[in-house]
Amino acid sequence: MFEGEFTLEIHSNLKEILDGRNISIRQVARDIDYRFATVRQMYNDEIKHYPKDLISKLCEYLEVEISDILKLK
Repeated sequence: MFEGEFTLEIHSNLKEILDGRNISIRQVARDIDYRFATVRQMYNDEIKHYPKDLISKLCEYLEVEISDILKLK
């Protein structure tokens, strides 16, 4: 059993991916048919829970793996 302190957290890497490809949050939300506010929260790494359907749509749309979108830091 682990008795130490957990220091790693999951963070969104969506901003880096979209900025690197010059794709807007609004364009992604429209293209994957997802709420702009939720995509924006993920872009800004402010989302508390990562909806599985959003992660799946983003991976397919951006042609990336989950590990490219979500990072442990």
